[in-house]
Amino acid sequence: MKVILPGITLILCLCFTYSGNAQIQAPKFGKGINITAQDSSFYMKVGFRFQTLFTNDWNLANDELSGAEDYESAILIRRSRLKFNGWIFSEKLKYKSELALSNRDNGGGNSSFFSNAANVILDASIEWNFFENFSIWVGQGKWPGNRERIISSGNMQFVDRSRLNSRFTLDRDVGIMLKHHDKFGEKFILRETIALGSGEGKNITSGNIGGHAYTFKLEALPFGSFKSKGDYVGSAIVREKTPKLAVAVAYDINNDAGRERGQKGDFIIDPEGDFAGKTINTLSADLMFKYQGLSIMAEYAQRSTADGDPNVYYGDESEVIGTYYTGTGLNFSMGYMFKNNWEIAGRWTDIKPDKEVANEETQYTLGVSKFIVGHKLKVQSDITYRAIDASDDDLFFRMQVDLHF
Repeated sequence: MKVILPGITLILCLCFTYSGNAQIQAPKFGKGINITAQDSSFYMKVGFRFQTLFTNDWNLANDELSGAEDYESAILIRRSRLKFNGWIFSEKLKYKSELALSNRDNGGGNSSFFSNAANVILDASIEWNFFENFSIWVGQGKWPGNRERIISSGNMQFVDRSRLNSRFTLDRDVGIMLKHHDKFGEKFILRETIALGSGEGKNITSGNIGGHAYTFKLEALPFGSFKSKGDYVGSAIVREKTPKLAVAVAYDINNDAGRERGQKGDFIIDPEGDFAGKTINTLSADLMFKYQGLSIMAEYAQRSTADGDPNVYYGDESEVIGTYYTGTGLNFSMGYMFKNNWEIAGRWTDIKPDKEVANEETQYTLGVSKFIVGHKLKVQSDITYRAIDASDDDLFFRMQVDLHF
């Protein structure tokens, strides 16, 4: 952080020092600070947000609410982020950078694969619309997997994402994507994405120890586009006057995956320090439906290894040195936004890992949120019952305040 904070300060100082030759606007709360060069050679939007989270956890002995014990609570800064995005020379050449500032948000880099440094850089990418509806994206950012992961953590319907996302997401990676979209008739929209990534996730500083990830995604919007990009925004913040639906399917082949969950998880290394992994395949399918105050999202995920065995062995297969998280997951959520901007939402998540991996679990979540200025200023709360096979159940209550300039 001794280097990070001065660096961020320098960036901001340069932006505002340049203001003598640029136009700076702050149109309204939640829209960031907009900087446009006097000669229109670039545009930058600067945004800042943070989330303050209060958590309460109970273990339920013998799966009984009356057996609640081992209470734990915490108050913490869940996320704190600084975001820059805009275009250079033309809106056909866009860029995005997002930095994680809180310890909870940028941890996990205490490994030689990350040069024992914090995971500060979340996004760093450039996208070039080089021909009609085709664009090339290069850099680090969210990979084209399940919808819940691509939805910004500042635009979520609940306090946090589901268990399906944490187990099966492609998360972020570094690489290149080819994107295309087209419109058929008056409304039907089709989007396609092909991606080549490192397969090992964000902020890796060492050489690629496995193969690469090859990802394909297809998405259809049969009733036309959502207002304000609502197909990737949780809750019915903007009420759709007519039904809107988005359906997507993605498939990822992570060749000789270096980590237990592909782009996330522990690295699989044998006692000699050599890589020992397998190819894993991840399928995800999802939908988003919105009409008036109603919003529905559903997801399915499935991951498997090429040989059908999630375990990685050393020597004569008597020692397991790693286990890929394989199995299936289902996630369904539905909410209704009242006209006073209060929302009630429910979520059901069912995770069925392969028997060698972990126990099956089901989570039931009920959320109540007040959106004061959309997702830019909101108070969210949810309570979750977690039922785990062959283990005591758990109960969680969370409350979070989200502020986004």
